[in-house]
Amino acid sequence: MAKVKTTFYCQKCGAQYAKWQGKCNSCGDWNTIVEELVSKPEKKDWKTSASKEAKKLAKPLLIADIETTPHDRLNTGNNELNRVLGGGLVPGSLTLLGGEPGIGKSTLLLQISLQLKYRVLYVSGEESQQQIKMRAERIDPNPANCFILTETKTQNIFRQVEEIEPEVVIIDSIQTLHSDYIESAPGSISQIRECTAELIKFAKESNTPVILIGHITKEGSIAGPKVLEHMVDTVLQFEGDRNHVYRILRAHKNRFGSTHELGIYEMQGSGLREVNNPSEILISKNDEDLSGTAIASTLEGMRPLMIEIQALVSTAVYGTPQRSTTGYNAKRLNMLLAVLEKRAGFRLGAKDVFLNVTGGISVDDPAIDLAVVTAILSSNEDIALAKDICFAAEIGLAGEVRPVTRVEQRILEAEKLGFASIMVSRQNKFPKSETHIRVIKVSKIEDVVKHLFE
Repeated sequence: MAKVKTTFYCQKCGAQYAKWQGKCNSCGDWNTIVEELVSKPEKKDWKTSASKEAKKLAKPLLIADIETTPHDRLNTGNNELNRVLGGGLVPGSLTLLGGEPGIGKSTLLLQISLQLKYRVLYVSGEESQQQIKMRAERIDPNPANCFILTETKTQNIFRQVEEIEPEVVIIDSIQTLHSDYIESAPGSISQIRECTAELIKFAKESNTPVILIGHITKEGSIAGPKVLEHMVDTVLQFEGDRNHVYRILRAHKNRFGSTHELGIYEMQGSGLREVNNPSEILISKNDEDLSGTAIASTLEGMRPLMIEIQALVSTAVYGTPQRSTTGYNAKRLNMLLAVLEKRAGFRLGAKDVFLNVTGGISVDDPAIDLAVVTAILSSNEDIALAKDICFAAEIGLAGEVRPVTRVEQRILEAEKLGFASIMVSRQNKFPKSETHIRVIKVSKIEDVVKHLFE
């Protein structure tokens, strides 16, 4: 019988202590240290039938002497997920998918499991095999290469892995797993860390990609120690409002690609539908001329998007003006309002200003500054902007209209979606290729006001 000892862990950062204390010295939070039982028997390999032969010791090599073999990424059959991952699943990688309860994490990965042309082992610690089959029949009635296993013990999972030899392993979820090497309860910090370490070792040695589903806390971060996100190769976040049909997939960490890519899905009865042209859902189809609305051209990774900015400016009723934003930085809104008051002469200090980015997404691209300013002025003057104009420029503190990156890509996207004109900075370097869209070049905020409202 292995000797059992007590160890204290910080629930937030995973720091380990020999005794309890009120404040964690690592992250600085109070009352986050809990006691857990830990046993330390001699660990075996991730294989349950591991050979007793001694392993070869790792030796340092010169970087020029290291041999590399190119591995093709595994196509998931889902273009949105491929884009966010950087082209597909990397063999031997560990991907962590987090999101709120009911947002569609299990549905997304089950849908991918049914569509993959590779042998997939879908391990569920939350649902029975019958429940998963009922959902699978709704998504894809004729799956070919998907095996379903309901198990929470990692040693039993690896035993089945040896028999089936899957090419992709999906775990739903990491908080339900437990290992014999740790005697604490499933979901505890030590169990999550140990189970993830075993899966990482399995993925790297067998060159099999593993996808984990992770629960999140009420603050929105992935439950468990922060070291969990450091251990895995990719961290994906599935966002959205359960009251709306659209879901957004973002990469918060990606060792094999960009973290700026964005995938958009629509929740339907038969699963998640890929939205190949997000600009269509982010721009409302309204035939009436409404003031306070402007279209901005933004970029998410390599993907250009056209988003709708809505603004409402009204007289402050309670004396103190309100500044409220949804999907936009409130401090940047205050800066733009100060520029309008100082440089353009608009008296907005005694007025309420409300700003909204439609579609439920959050944007931090400074290129939407000009659209925000024009939407605010449109609402203040109660003059509707033309529906066939869009904006792509940053606003400086001196009231100048500053250039933005990859303006050619933004212009081409606006032209493709049928816009007649786009307003950009005069300082931008413009493409030599001819376009059929009218490019309006401005240098100061006064030029914008003169062109649109005079």
